[in-house]
Amino acid sequence: MDKLLDRADLELLLAVRAHPSLAATAAEAGVVPSVITKKLAALEARLGFKLFQRTTRRIIATAEGEALCGRAGELLQAFAQLEADLQERRSEPSGLIRIAATFGFGRLWLGPALAEFQARHPLLQVELQLTEQLPNLAVEGYDGAVWLWSVQGRRASEWVSRRLARNQRVLVAAPEYLRRHGTPQRPEDLAQHACLVVREHEQRFDTWALRKERQKAEIRVRVKGPLSGNSGELARDWCLGGHGIMLRSLWDVAPRLASGELVRVLPGYAMPDADIHWLAPHRAQTPKRVRLLIDFLAERFRGEPWKLKDAAPEAIAPRGSRRPP
Repeated sequence: MDKLLDRADLELLLAVRAHPSLAATAAEAGVVPSVITKKLAALEARLGFKLFQRTTRRIIATAEGEALCGRAGELLQAFAQLEADLQERRSEPSGLIRIAATFGFGRLWLGPALAEFQARHPLLQVELQLTEQLPNLAVEGYDGAVWLWSVQGRRASEWVSRRLARNQRVLVAAPEYLRRHGTPQRPEDLAQHACLVVREHEQRFDTWALRKERQKAEIRVRVKGPLSGNSGELARDWCLGGHGIMLRSLWDVAPRLASGELVRVLPGYAMPDADIHWLAPHRAQTPKRVRLLIDFLAERFRGEPWKLKDAAPEAIAPRGSRRPP
């Protein structure tokens, strides 16, 4: 059976509708008007109905012509997207990827991963912006962000969110602090210790919601201490100096735990609210270069490389029989 329409017919329909006359359509295409007239007449003859009403001054789409033009636009756009996808699959990805991330995770874990990714794809450029406030990704031209929360409660339909790795905040202290002040045995004991609190993300910073492994119930403990600030790195420095107990993301303190500079406190408890996510504005089509990066990061962080593989840290015994202050 002979085909009724092909891609050239669809392009002809849209070209005619976009111009005030067949002569103007012909001038745009670089042909004489009779060529456009004959092609349109042949198309209408094949379809069996009139697509445009012609007058001496203008050309107007009929109801059938308007409906067909609407579908033609959709089909041609789909053709163009398909061709772009096929071209992208055949070629080495290139171009710029702009990403935002928090300072700590971005510097310690994301930066080295991006360097490796770029080395694998030398035609790509990667620009990383470290910040403590999530930018307006769409307005500021970012492809996405590696962030420590998902989009729950933030009109999720307008975002793309993918968890790259599980993470949790854990309690840590320097061995010297625990020798001097004792080791908490229960979450409630934290109320009697010097706790280093960090004011971030507009959350209440002096209440720690801890959860025991494999349990859903939370234990909320109100903590206090003589030192607090809005910098996690500053709190970590205080903790290393033996000034108190800190609640901090495992990815941040893992190297210190491995070296023995810090040890876990109440190792059965954690605050599981700090998973690592890819976050981006919703778009109809994600470029191949960005998809490759997301898959790379998911593979890189899937095994939680910051997680210690050895046994739980040994308890630190207090000096003498001294009780927590």
